[in-house]
Amino acid sequence: MLRPFLLVLAILPVALAFPAHAERFIVAAASDLRYALDDIAQVYRQVHPEHAFDVIYGSSGKMTTQIMNGAPYDIFFSADIAFPERLHEAGLTATDPAVYAIGRIVIWSNTLDASELRLEDLPRDPRIRRLAIAQPTHAPYGLRAREAMESAGIWEEVQPKLVFGENIAHAAQMVESGAADAGIIALSLAEFPTLAQHPHRLIDDALHNPLTQGFVVIRRGGNNEAVMAFARFMATDEAHGIMERYGFVMPDREPTHDG
Repeated sequence: MLRPFLLVLAILPVALAFPAHAERFIVAAASDLRYALDDIAQVYRQVHPEHAFDVIYGSSGKMTTQIMNGAPYDIFFSADIAFPERLHEAGLTATDPAVYAIGRIVIWSNTLDASELRLEDLPRDPRIRRLAIAQPTHAPYGLRAREAMESAGIWEEVQPKLVFGENIAHAAQMVESGAADAGIIALSLAEFPTLAQHPHRLIDDALHNPLTQGFVVIRRGGNNEAVMAFARFMATDEAHGIMERYGFVMPDREPTHDG
């Protein structure tokens, strides 16, 4: 009789570490949300300690491909609403795609005063030997950086200096680490306190297509009330305040179920 009793004592602390009736889910999110969504998740966990979830960050294009190939994500926050719309058209979503924020891009450096830099300076300034952007083929922030440089007439000229991050957070990390002298990164990353110690220059959003960021609940998460609660929380004033602190512009949209 002693052995079963000891087994119960061994299991009890593990069981108590998890909230009762926890509904675990996985959030897939564009890497420009790394700091803002981390802060939102911290607040959400205080409001809903019974909901256990993980947040995975990456490029919107690659995550879309992963979802189409069966990745176990329950809700997807993309840096471009075109990707949730693609998933919706493929019949893989439980809600209609909805806009949750508008993003902006900036020039940033941790060694130069980026507030003094113009797009036209990037290919010509000898202090900038390497310029980091996210990979335009699958990262919306990289695509918008390319569009802005094309509008400024410097895309071809800047080619020898370009280095590419897998996503916008990786591009920012390249600049922060010294692997690049400057970069075009998300305002939401430049506003993080560590990076905000160095000035940035906001790029005119008339030079590129809008960074209309959208989210959608994936079909596997549609019957999970915890997932829908998280989606609703993203539309609260508290979540919006955090997003605005990181430079996002807030739309007035809420998730709705299909049909």
